[in-house]
Order: sequence, then C-alpha cells, then structure tokens
Amino acid sequence: MSVTDPIADMLTRIRNAGMAGHAQAAMPHSKVREAIAKILKDEGFIKDYEVLPGKVASLLIHVKYTRDRRSVPVIVGIERVSKPGRRMYAGKDNIPYVRSGLGVAIMTTPKGVMTGEQARRLGVGGEVICYVW
Repeated sequence: MSVTDPIADMLTRIRNAGMAGHAQAAMPHSKVREAIAKILKDEGFIKDYEVLPGKVASLLIHVKYTRDRRSVPVIVGIERVSKPGRRMYAGKDNIPYVRSGLGVAIMTTPKGVMTGEQARRLGVGGEVICYVW
C-alpha cells in the first residue's frame, strides 16, 4: 500500500494508538519521521522511540500516558498543518504559537527539523509540519 502523505500517516498512527490505549505505534522509518519522534520525546509527548533494523527499517513509538489513569494519553491533539496539496510556510517573524504556548509547532527549516520555539530563537523560518498539544 502506498501512502501519499507519510507524515500524516505517522501522526494518525500515534493518535490512534493513544486513543486505543496501546503501548506502542509502529510505522516505516524515515529520517524526517525519526526527527519528529525525537522532538516529541524531547518535549515530553511520548515516552521513547526506537529504530528497529531489518530489511525495511521500522520506527516504534512508545506512547506516553498520564500518571493518574493509563487510558489518558499525554497527546491531547495532533494536527497536520502543511499538506502535500497545500504547503504552509512561516517566516521567522510569524512562527505560530500553539494553544497560547501550551503546545508545540514542529517545522522543517534550513537548519533541520525543530520546534517553533527553537526556530524563533535561531531566527529561521520554514515549513510548518504539525501542531501537537
């Protein structure tokens, strides 16, 4: 099966795993997906991620849940912004704030994949991949 938007597929798999109460979400590996997973881990939205070697490498995301109940995922919402049919770019002066600073914008910039806050600090703009809160 061919996926036209692999990043949207990744975000949907993470969202669905959290809603279903699964401990992990598996998907095909790519460098961009791994960079997004690293940001999600650094920002505390997922427990961890690992790259499983093999003929076709896989990326395994370990979903994180709140302490009080296992059935409530830490990721409340995850939304794809820039799509293959309509790319969304933000200059260094208009990088979006997500949920008044409670969420994170993940973007690709000339300096790599990073959060909106990191891009603001470095003074670079780029393509807004998704919002996570």
